[in-house]
Amino acid sequence: MRLDKYLKVSRLIKRRTVANEACDNGLVTVNDKPARASYDVKVGDVISLRFGQRTLTVEVLSVQETVKQADAAALYREIGR
Repeated sequence: MRLDKYLKVSRLIKRRTVANEACDNGLVTVNDKPARASYDVKVGDVISLRFGQRTLTVEVLSVQETVKQADAAALYREIGR
C-alpha cells in the first residue's frame, strides 16, 4: 500500500492530500530515510512524522485497505514522541 494511503487509513493524517504534501515537504521518513508518497509500506517499517516541534514515531504492525475508525490504531504501535 502507498505511504500516503496508509497514513490516511491508519488515521495518522486525516486526509490523503495532506499526507501527500507532508511526504513532498520531507516531513515523513520511513526507516530513517525521507520517503515519497508512493513508497510501498510493509509490516515492520518505522515511520516518523514531524508535526511542528513534535515528532511521532510508529512501527507498522498491519497493512489493510480499509479499516473502521475504532480499529485504526491497531495498524501501528507508537514507539516514541
